[in-house]
Amino acid sequence: MLDKTQDTPKVSGPAAVKINRPTDLITRHVELAGITEIMFDRYPGDNQTKLEPQQKLYFEPGDTKVIGLPTLNIISFLSAHNTNSAPKRLRDKRKFKDLANAMLSFVSIREAFVPLLRNGKPILFGKFEHDRDPISGCYVHYSVARLDKGIPNPKARPVIPLDWSIQFTFDLFPNREIKEQDVLNLVEEGGRAIGLGTFRGVFGKFRVEKWD
Repeated sequence: MLDKTQDTPKVSGPAAVKINRPTDLITRHVELAGITEIMFDRYPGDNQTKLEPQQKLYFEPGDTKVIGLPTLNIISFLSAHNTNSAPKRLRDKRKFKDLANAMLSFVSIREAFVPLLRNGKPILFGKFEHDRDPISGCYVHYSVARLDKGIPNPKARPVIPLDWSIQFTFDLFPNREIKEQDVLNLVEEGGRAIGLGTFRGVFGKFRVEKWD
């Protein structure tokens, strides 16, 4: 569990972060706990389709109202070149692409979809009543973005308030480019600087609660 007095998770024994050899396969069970609310803005696949606020959430596949994140969103946080990923935002601008490529090549998350949790249970969406869902606490955030030439672009996006967390299992495959400590450092720093979801840097920030 995270030592609340420190910025890094407390790990010990066989689960401690180690300097892995190029032949090691490392598996870790991770919990990330939100430190700010998280906002969603799911892309419908084209720029013409208009979504209602609840349709901008990600739901677990199947007939379910479990709110969460596709694993690819977390992978993008670790590896994207063209968006504000952790390597692009936090590492040397001349070298971040090499690190991002290594994260994409050698880090794998086992789950395809990661539910948002509150008190250890999945967060379920009910329905909006006056822009707020009494079951999940989700509410609609209204703002206006500015496009080219100052054209206003009204936005209505759903926000999940604290508390929220996610849990997943990742594998770091044998390689000669990145070590486990590189992954942990990037997740920790990226959680504070960028976060997950949309409007990152304001929403979606997190801390590493568990790494074992």
